[in-house]
Amino acid sequence: MLTQRPHSISRLPERPINPVGCAVLRRYLAIMAVGNLVWETAQLPLYTISRTGSVGYRVFAVLHCWIGDLVIGTITMLLGAGATGSSWPFVHVRRAIPVLPVIGTGLLPLLQWAVVPGFALLLAYRPVRSAVGTSR
Repeated sequence: MLTQRPHSISRLPERPINPVGCAVLRRYLAIMAVGNLVWETAQLPLYTISRTGSVGYRVFAVLHCWIGDLVIGTITMLLGAGATGSSWPFVHVRRAIPVLPVIGTGLLPLLQWAVVPGFALLLAYRPVRSAVGTSR
């Protein structure tokens, strides 16, 4: 006869997020849902489907992309909130990088936004330039 409960491999906390965190999460999800629906609808004219697709297909495309946005945003927020546990959303993030005074952006992210896209574009054009025989 067993006198102890079987040992489980992992056990989730009973209440991983506090009540304030739950309220913030609900508001975040609602605002994100509306914002992403507006975004997907507003950008539809930039795609060929807005001129060639039927109304039903355009609605399907917007809803399909919107649901994808919701899934991605929800999963990432839940992972982040779950990683901080019951202290979320009261977790304080320390400033570990220098911040530029006027725009308030970190110096390293600004350099990243300037360097990485340019480097990626340079590398992306490399095969094209060598295929047409031009070199620099």
